[in-house]
Amino acid sequence: MAGPSPAVTTLTGEEPELQAVLLDMDGTLVDTEDFWWDAEVAVFAELGHELRDEWRSVVVGGPMSRSAGFLIEATAADIGLEELSVLLNARFTERLERGVPLMPGARRLLAELSAHRIPAALVSASHRTVVDRMLTWIGHEHFAFTVAGDELARTKPHPDPYLTAARRLGADPVRCAVLEDTATGVAAAEAAGCHVVAVPSIAPIEPKSGRSIVSSLEEVDLEFLRSRIMVAR
Repeated sequence: MAGPSPAVTTLTGEEPELQAVLLDMDGTLVDTEDFWWDAEVAVFAELGHELRDEWRSVVVGGPMSRSAGFLIEATAADIGLEELSVLLNARFTERLERGVPLMPGARRLLAELSAHRIPAALVSASHRTVVDRMLTWIGHEHFAFTVAGDELARTKPHPDPYLTAARRLGADPVRCAVLEDTATGVAAAEAAGCHVVAVPSIAPIEPKSGRSIVSSLEEVDLEFLRSRIMVAR
């Protein structure tokens, strides 16, 4: 789904060092990681299985196929991957109807990017139905377009989603800043050649050369993102 775009154009070497900002959704812009876990716990309870708390860090941040597949194997539940995915997406989407809290600093950062006409894309491993519903709360007007996990043959941790986003914005991946909250998303962005600003949510993210780690989006603004690209180069 694409809403009104801040500025989608083919960029050249004469442009500022930061060409685009690519943002993850769950756990990065919206405080919904608990929603996913609650949906998983509820669905498996209806199937007669109890999920262990330690599994939460395993399923966070990945595509539905990976998290649902892991839980089926871990619980030995008698259900197929496709059927479980439908149940989980339905339960999660139902929860969204009661409202979605944005992460601290998210609304201010998105407004700043829009005000300065910085091309931005939402890049999520969630399915299109979930992404479109979430945009009601985040604001579709902040993004040139969005990438959903069920639209590509390979999603995170593969680099494809971020390579796709950079290409559609006409940007060089090495001059794109990515905001992510999980190791899976960070791996995808770095494999694409982007500079990552990690904002860990459920599980910690290890420090690494060229990787920026902050505790909240409140620490991130346009000047910070531009400085990270300059450092990376």
